[in-house]
Amino acid sequence: MQHREIEAPEILQDSIRAFWFREMDFGAVPADFEVMPDGNAEIIFYFGSECSLVHDGLATALPSPYIVGLLQHPIYFRAAGHLQIIGIKCAPWAVYDMLGLKSVKGGVQSFTHPLASLKTDLEALLVDGNIDAALMLIRDWFLACQQSLKPELKKAGQAMLAANGSLPISSVAAAANATVRTLERKFKASSGYTVKDVSGLIRFEQVRDRLWRAPETSLSALAHELGYADQSHLSREFKRYSGTTAAAFAKRRGGLSDDFVAIILSN
Repeated sequence: MQHREIEAPEILQDSIRAFWFREMDFGAVPADFEVMPDGNAEIIFYFGSECSLVHDGLATALPSPYIVGLLQHPIYFRAAGHLQIIGIKCAPWAVYDMLGLKSVKGGVQSFTHPLASLKTDLEALLVDGNIDAALMLIRDWFLACQQSLKPELKKAGQAMLAANGSLPISSVAAAANATVRTLERKFKASSGYTVKDVSGLIRFEQVRDRLWRAPETSLSALAHELGYADQSHLSREFKRYSGTTAAAFAKRRGGLSDDFVAIILSN
């Protein structure tokens, strides 16, 4: 498995966090893999084998590209053979406005957009092994087509990320120079979710990543650091989003690589 990631240019960072590439070989027999929630929306291109969304044991083939909006629980995909993925990690309050699309509340979504025209050129670069050039191509497309983010959303997003999702909505609204009611309306219109929903996922992502990198981390200390009421509060929220306990997740890390956080192979 190969993973590569480049940070978005500063001018895009309020809307896009990173551009990334991942390559996986599943073998001849289709295998499932799990994608856990975090505080991002993702635009996903894939190449090579077919990639399907799995629900209740049934697999539905996906287009390329597709969007993974904010998730409230893990979702599962299925692939066989050689799979290459290029992803654009986006702020959930920016992705739909950036593409000129109506927001959808979470889940995996098909969409029609000129961005899809990059697929042929991206595939040709990957066939030649030019991963960096493929990432630069999609980065340059967003640089050329950048859309201005609403000031309230920009300021609110910056405040939420700086506090790792621990700010109460009144403080987020104050940082955005907006009323709570106005900010909530704009957040739901842009992301499909409330400020509290998005903050909870940003904070969960911090816990998830910390436990992945350092499974021995004290849960009580982590709860205090990230503004949870106590360890029990952290544990409840972690299980709500992941379907497993924080301790079980840390143990699950096993021998997997440090950069393999959001996608976990299922046995």
